Amino acid sequence: MKKAIYPGSFDPVTFGHQDMIIRSSAIVDELVVGVLNNRAKNSLFSVEERVSMLKEMTASLPNVTVDSFDGLLVDYMKEHGVSLIVRGLRAVTDFEYELQIAQTNHVENPDVETIFLTTNLQYSYLSSSIVREFAAYGGDISKFVPALFIDRIYDKYNMKK
Repeated sequence: MKKAIYPGSFDPVTFGHQDMIIRSSAIVDELVVGVLNNRAKNSLFSVEERVSMLKEMTASLPNVTVDSFDGLLVDYMKEHGVSLIVRGLRAVTDFEYELQIAQTNHVENPDVETIFLTTNLQYSYLSSSIVREFAAYGGDISKFVPALFIDRIYDKYNMKK
């Protein structure tokens, strides 16, 4: 049984994340969406809120679970019997950074492999940072995030749409 993790901050969840989850869940037996609790960042949503949103979004995908973790991804993977990391690539610059991380993870634990999926062209420009910036200024984020999260995002900026 091939168990993979798709790690990230997911702050907030975007259509790009949704696409990667759907596509990667179709190629593994079990997919864990791992929400990183990065204390160095000021997140828009708490870890609990992000986990909850991802659980809502993936409810129809029976082989997907959502969990959060602190610390090193390779440590989480060892504790939970996960051997494969799924990462999305939007551009060549993503590859350079992701390759370094993949190689470092493999050195730390030789049983860990990383696969890269290129993003759907429709979402190749999209990032959580872009969503946060548009939302902070009252921009239309309906093309960026699932409808069930739009009001929650605007609420973080005390805006109503």
